[in-house]
Amino acid sequence: MVQNLAGKTAAITGAGSGIGFECARHLVAHGVKTFLIDRNVAALRERAEELGELAVPIEIDLLLGESQSQMLPRILQHTDRLDIFHANAGAYVGGPIADGDPDVWDRVLNLNINAAFRSIHAVIGHMIANTSGDIIVTSSVAGVVPVVWEPIYTASKHAVQAFVHSVRRQVAPHGVRVGAVLPGPVVTPLIDDWPKAKLEDALANGSLMEASEVAEAVIFMLTRNPKVTVRDLVILPAALDL
Repeated sequence: MVQNLAGKTAAITGAGSGIGFECARHLVAHGVKTFLIDRNVAALRERAEELGELAVPIEIDLLLGESQSQMLPRILQHTDRLDIFHANAGAYVGGPIADGDPDVWDRVLNLNINAAFRSIHAVIGHMIANTSGDIIVTSSVAGVVPVVWEPIYTASKHAVQAFVHSVRRQVAPHGVRVGAVLPGPVVTPLIDDWPKAKLEDALANGSLMEASEVAEAVIFMLTRNPKVTVRDLVILPAALDL
């Protein structure tokens, strides 16, 4: 049985661009009222206008606990329930560890781990009380395959995987599903700091994919029979040698 998403409500962090925006576009196309969560309010408003009346922009800075605590209350000003939460916001850093900047690492780790976990905590009680809900986390293939070029990013996504699977088992008895989508390299602003030669080579050999591919995978996860959980969905560019 495929689940119909029309009439449901969803919220996506990092929805101003990349994977988050594409997932919002796909959800709206399925009739889902979708809250776009980001700290860039100008980009959010522009994106929401592009998607139409089912898209609602909400400015939240996920790195500020006080701001993040306002996320669910602001969503519930527009609806009486949240059915889907996609913890998508994240940051990337790669390169040799010896040449790295620990201050940059702190921001990546804080956004990829702490902010993601806190955002899920902010909504999960609501879903438990409703005895239903879907939580999707944008992880990475780096969460299951240590990538030599990106040790800090890889470590953050391994932490995400551990969190997803332990929380999934805690909340499953309450009717809440938790799963992770684990894409390989995607053409998004997240990889803007890739070395030019590496990016050009990846584009030329087909080892990058589009954000819309990830969005389609997320829709697949959400439309499964409610009695079925897609725990991990790894999607890779066919030419990626990993």
